[in-house]
Amino acid sequence: MDDVERFRTAQRLVTAGEAHSAIQVLEPLLGADAPSSVLLLAGRAAFATAQLARAEELFRRLVDRDPADHYAHAALGRTLSRRSRHHEAVTHLRLATALDPEPWYARALAHSEAAIGRTG
Repeated sequence: MDDVERFRTAQRLVTAGEAHSAIQVLEPLLGADAPSSVLLLAGRAAFATAQLARAEELFRRLVDRDPADHYAHAALGRTLSRRSRHHEAVTHLRLATALDPEPWYARALAHSEAAIGRTG
């Protein structure tokens, strides 16, 4: 299976709700020079399967590669929030919201800010 076929297969698997299988298909493509599209799809699959440390690592690679990528910041923020690291999440969610006013970015930001308010 070539790289393009792997990527397309993984996309189909994620769409079909088989994110764990998608990660396995993408694994050979996740080297240091992995394209952003591969990192994003793998990050989404890791998040969907609650492999949150893995999702965080993949989304951080995207943010490091392109600090203006609003979706990468939002995905990293959601991942951090899901790991109950709300203070860190807020930083990325605020940046994502400033870069692109997507409604779900604002909802995720409000959720993390509320969690901070509850826990201090």
